[in-house]
Amino acid sequence: MIAQEKIEEAVRRLFSTLEFTREPEGLYDPLRYMVSIGGKRLRPRLCLTVYSLFNDTLGPEILGPAAGLEVFHTFTLIHDDIMDRSLMRRGHETVWKKWSPDTAILSGDVMCIDAYKRIAQAPSGCLGAVLDLFSTTAAQVCDGQQYDMDYEQVKAITMQEYLKMIGLKTGVLMGCSAKMGALVASAPAEIANGMYDYGYNLGLAFQVADDYLDAYGDVKVFGKPIGGDIVNGKKSWLTVRAMEKGAKGLSEALASDEDPDKKIDRVMEIYDSVHVAEDARETIARFHEKALSAASKVTGIGGYEVLKQFADDLVDRVR
Repeated sequence: MIAQEKIEEAVRRLFSTLEFTREPEGLYDPLRYMVSIGGKRLRPRLCLTVYSLFNDTLGPEILGPAAGLEVFHTFTLIHDDIMDRSLMRRGHETVWKKWSPDTAILSGDVMCIDAYKRIAQAPSGCLGAVLDLFSTTAAQVCDGQQYDMDYEQVKAITMQEYLKMIGLKTGVLMGCSAKMGALVASAPAEIANGMYDYGYNLGLAFQVADDYLDAYGDVKVFGKPIGGDIVNGKKSWLTVRAMEKGAKGLSEALASDEDPDKKIDRVMEIYDSVHVAEDARETIARFHEKALSAASKVTGIGGYEVLKQFADDLVDRVR
């Protein structure tokens, strides 16, 4: 087993030395820019953490795929920002805003290709399973983004529809990251599948937390303007829950073209009137517990404690 401090150092070193083709600069500069502005690196950290439960060293057979997971995630952010017309990402201008939508599309495409090249560095003994897992996941993430866009065109969605959407957009890539670490470590199928369930539920907890922080977070900590989901009329967990509770005037408020600050204040008043912030924190805790339950079924005490600490750190931002 590898200490978490060493995993964190490996992740920092991995992304400080990550290289892309240098020319044409107009295509690859956005890739270097997105990597340089950082991020939580949750997916490679999760992949390496699971791998470390079965190994004492981190070699290229796992570092390459771990980097590929983050490169793929970053590609999805570039394209999501175009579709959402987001101006800021991690406290910096989004790629489409800094360059152009056309550049962002093309740079995102080449980033996706680069992710596959890194995933393919997995050992030959598990390469087929790893590529199958990743390809399935990549397609599911696209499915989730389409549902997200579709839901913007309807007045209301159910919580079941919302959870399906975030399961595809966020849960499956976290599940993939955890399972990939187990596959590369040659863990038994039962453990690999249990790690997928752990990561998937952790992804749901993370996404609900992200929706919560979009409304109730600190912009200096959150890394992008507060209220973005409200301004864009997106169906966040808070929106869906408020509608479930019969919030009055919410659909009209989200659809209005009034000043963004006034719109945010108006929607926040509605959220507060039906206490969705408390509901969100309870839901985050529930998915957190489901993740830990999955981990407890397939790991020993030492491994469980490592995974519990990872999960605790993820949800601490909303406790």
